Amino acid sequence: MAKSIAQEFVKGLWAEIPPFRLVLGLCPALAVTKTVENGLGMGAATTFVLVCSNILVSLLRNIIPDKVRIACFIIIIATFVTVVELVMQAYTYPLFLKLGIFIPLIVVNCIVLGRAEAFAAKKSVVYSLADGLGIGIGFTLALGALGAVREILGNGTFYGISLFGPSFEPFTFMVEAPGAFVGLGLMLCVMNMLESK
Repeated sequence: MAKSIAQEFVKGLWAEIPPFRLVLGLCPALAVTKTVENGLGMGAATTFVLVCSNILVSLLRNIIPDKVRIACFIIIIATFVTVVELVMQAYTYPLFLKLGIFIPLIVVNCIVLGRAEAFAAKKSVVYSLADGLGIGIGFTLALGALGAVREILGNGTFYGISLFGPSFEPFTFMVEAPGAFVGLGLMLCVMNMLESK
């Protein structure tokens, strides 16, 4: 049992990492990853919502009628998104301003609703917790990595710290919208090359 719980957790770190393997959550992955801070902040917020909603959906899975399950899942998810939004406004206001509309849009993030429907509604609380935590951490790592690539190439910084000095000519294309697609494509290429070996 412990091995299978660990497998549920680990799958989200590579085999089912959301933007690269499941190809889910691309909207925030492309929109907010101009910096590492934005990527990690968005990933942490999504992870909180994912873990909490997975746990609650799993606890209520035998009580929620099938006809209204999606509506109930959305209400559960929206509740935790509201909690995240208020906490971020209170404690990380500058980050909250940078992420903007993408925090409330976690409600319709296909990763969160997909895990509730495909996994938490069918499994126990412990498995749902492991799944939510693994997928959430994998999503956070993916956003952080994409944010790092874009920030290093586009600004010459990492987490706001200058890496190359004043003579560095940043590749500003990488912090624009098309740079997100290029960065994601390059990372997918590297992941596929690693997996093929």
